[in-house]
Amino acid sequence: MANDKTTATPEVAIHPTATETPTPASTSRRRFLTGSAAAVGAGAAAAVGFPSIAVAQTTTLRFQSTWPNQDIFHEFAADYVRIVNEMSGGRLRLNLLPAGAVVGALQMQDAVISGALDGGHGVSAYWYGKHKAFSLFGTPPPFGWDAHQFLAWFWQSGGMELYNELLEDMELPLVGYLTGPMPTQALGWFKEPIRSIEDMQNLKYRTVGLAADLMREFGAAVTIMGGGDIVPAMDRGLLDGAEFNNPSSDRLLGFPDVSKTWMLRSYHQDCESFEIILNKSKHDSLPEEFQAILQYAAKAASSEMYWKAMERYPRDLQGMREEQGVQTYITPDSILEEQLRAWDTVIERESNNNAFFKKVIDSQRDYCERVVGWHLEGNTPKEPAYRHFYGKAPTDTSTLL
Repeated sequence: MANDKTTATPEVAIHPTATETPTPASTSRRRFLTGSAAAVGAGAAAAVGFPSIAVAQTTTLRFQSTWPNQDIFHEFAADYVRIVNEMSGGRLRLNLLPAGAVVGALQMQDAVISGALDGGHGVSAYWYGKHKAFSLFGTPPPFGWDAHQFLAWFWQSGGMELYNELLEDMELPLVGYLTGPMPTQALGWFKEPIRSIEDMQNLKYRTVGLAADLMREFGAAVTIMGGGDIVPAMDRGLLDGAEFNNPSSDRLLGFPDVSKTWMLRSYHQDCESFEIILNKSKHDSLPEEFQAILQYAAKAASSEMYWKAMERYPRDLQGMREEQGVQTYITPDSILEEQLRAWDTVIERESNNNAFFKKVIDSQRDYCERVVGWHLEGNTPKEPAYRHFYGKAPTDTSTLL
C-alpha cells in the first residue's frame, strides 16, 4: 500500500510499471555509508552491553507531477522531491511519477483527494473549473506585480489563509503550498504573427485558468489541456495557437517542430507559481517534523527553481532562434492594452458572481497598490542600464510589429 510504512532497506517500489525519478548515485552511496556506519556502531554498542538500536523506518509517499517526463517542470518537481528526501535523511521519501503515470494532469487534484496519490506538483489554475478563485492562486490578474511579489503575498500577506479558506469552503481535504516564481508568459505559438486583437477572433487557442475567460473576450475558441497534449494537437490542426510557459519547456515539448512564430509578452498570465498539494489525512498523520520539512522544502525549491530557470531559459531561447529557425515577435502594445481592458471585464463579472472571488481580488489589489507602488517608486528602471552597458535594447533580437 502506498500509505504504509516500510523499512528503509530494502526500498519498496510502489509503482513498478511507471517511470520514477532515479535515486542519484551520490545519494545511494551516502545511504550505504550511513547504513554501514550505523551497523558498525550498533555492533560496537552490543559488544559493550548497550541495548540494540532499532533500524529507522521510511515513510513513503506517492507523488505525481502534472508535467510530462521530458519537461523542465517535471525536473522542478524532482528538485522538490530531492530536497524533501535529503532534508529528512531518507526517513520521509517521496517517489515521483510523471503526468499520466496514475492519472492525467487535469485529474491530479482528484487523485490526491481520493488517496490514489499522496501528493502532487502542478498549478492551481488547473482547478479553476471547480472554483474560479483557484486561478487567483495560480495566474492572478496583472496588478503590476511579478511572481516573487505574488509569492510574498501568499506567504506573508494573507494569501495562504485565503487559500486554506477556499479549500475548507469547497470541502477539499488537501494541504497546499505555492512555490516557484514563473516569469511573464508569452502570448504563444502561431502560424503567423498576431498583429491586432482581431487576429484572435475564432482562433483555436490553448491556455488555462482565468486566461481562458480573458481570451474568450476576444472571440478565441479556447481549449484547456495538459502540457503534453498541446504540440500533438497543433500538429493535427486541432489548435491554431497555444501557449505553455517558457523557452525550456516549450523547446523540450517540441513547439518549434510545429511553429516558427513565437509571440513574446502578454498580460494573460503575467506571473504564475507552482502548487504543491498533499492529501490532508496523510499529511496530518505524519510527525510534525515531516510536515515542517514538506513546507520548508517548498520554500527552498522555490529559490532553486528560479535560479535554474534564469540559467536555462535564455540559453534555450537562443537555441531555438539559432538552431531551429524560430522567429520571436514582441506583442504589440495595442494588444496588451486590450488585454488589460478585458481583465477589467473578467474581474468585475467574477467578483459580482462570487463573494469569495471578490475577497481574494480585494486582498491582491490592496497588496499590489502598496507593494508594487513602493517597488516602482524606489527601484531604478533596468532597461536604460542594459542599453548603457550592452549598446542595444533587450528587444533587438525580436521583431517589433
